[in-house]
Amino acid sequence: MMVLGKTPAVLQAMLPGLPGEWVYTSEEEWTAAGVIGHLIHGEKTDWVPRLRIILAFGESRAFDSFDRTAHVDGMAGKTLEDLLEEFRQLREANLSAVKSMNLSTADLDRRGMHPALGSVRLGEYIAAWTAHDLSHLHQLTRILAKHYGEACGPLRQYLGVLRERNL
Repeated sequence: MMVLGKTPAVLQAMLPGLPGEWVYTSEEEWTAAGVIGHLIHGEKTDWVPRLRIILAFGESRAFDSFDRTAHVDGMAGKTLEDLLEEFRQLREANLSAVKSMNLSTADLDRRGMHPALGSVRLGEYIAAWTAHDLSHLHQLTRILAKHYGEACGPLRQYLGVLRERNL
């Protein structure tokens, strides 16, 4: 949960003040603003709602499917600052909700039914939530680093962040 609480501040430190083309355009599938929109959608419909399903229903009720592109409509008309603040507020509320669940070790072993993967433990889901944040932070650094790619000249070969899909 430590990393989950830091993600909004990391994004707030990285993105405000960057040129619009850095935030709203990308050669990749996602833009920087799109990543924030996706994280917002996950806060609303994925992580904590699915934890609640595990606690209430176990494996008897599958999670609702997650639409990876549903965030696009929710971003309409919002500035980067609006998106960052919405994400911060949602994350804060979700972490507070998880804390209020007073999860025990036994709770972390409880299982839910993922629509594509089948049975998953609640603890695995919290770990995946954290890794998901880190994955998108890595993605954002790749998106931003590409703006320096040509300027790095031959030094580019030493910069893993500038290599395609360097995971």
